[in-house]
Amino acid sequence: MFKRVSLALLGSASFLGAGIDRAVAIDAAALSEPSVIYASQPAVRTASNMGGGFIEFLFGDSGSQGQSYQRQGVYQQQPYYGSPRQELLPIDPQQGMMRQQQEASEPAQRPIDPKYEKQVVEYTGKENAGTIVVDTPNKFLFLVQANGKALRYGIGVGRPGFTWSGVKTISAKKEWPDWTPPAEMLARRPDLPRHMEGGPENPLGARAMYLGSSLYRIHGSNEPWTIGTNVSSGCIRMRNDDVIDLFGRVRVGAKVVVI
Repeated sequence: MFKRVSLALLGSASFLGAGIDRAVAIDAAALSEPSVIYASQPAVRTASNMGGGFIEFLFGDSGSQGQSYQRQGVYQQQPYYGSPRQELLPIDPQQGMMRQQQEASEPAQRPIDPKYEKQVVEYTGKENAGTIVVDTPNKFLFLVQANGKALRYGIGVGRPGFTWSGVKTISAKKEWPDWTPPAEMLARRPDLPRHMEGGPENPLGARAMYLGSSLYRIHGSNEPWTIGTNVSSGCIRMRNDDVIDLFGRVRVGAKVVVI
């Protein structure tokens, strides 16, 4: 630290003027304090009443400059550019590394495209009111209404190799359904649970409508960011809010056309 100031370093005899009277009031006891580490960068300033630059850095009033040395650990001191003082946060490399690893392991939870929100649209098809039409390529499910209208919902559909088409009927409806992965799925994913009770963590979500005697269902999802993508093993997935809405509008025996 600075107990003496070299005239050669400061480079000017005028330094010994009025500024020297208020300069070196350094607390020797504070200089000898152990285990206090400061990571700082020189303050960048323009000319002031003390000449600015290195001299002002040494002897300026830290309170008026908005620069302070914290005695609570390792802090990063940022250059001063005349902007309002910002709160300085402790540097914790281990915590930062753990945060980066956690973010890298999490799925991309993108916001849903507005076109996949539930909405009333024009319907010019031939199906009667009460029929469900699943438009697989465009990731939409239509519930046909009267008077040339339909309710349209965004959906997630089968991955490549798992899409299908055909006509089914709703054979059963269940709230917060249990999930038992079929043998074909367990063969592909032996890490999956053999059975899971219904609930918020269940991949079938809040409601399920079973399609005929097949393994396919229209169901909710605990991964709403997958709506609008090819993601399932052939089931038609919806956001929980949407599947609850659809569940209350259709009956067992309703026709389902998948295209």
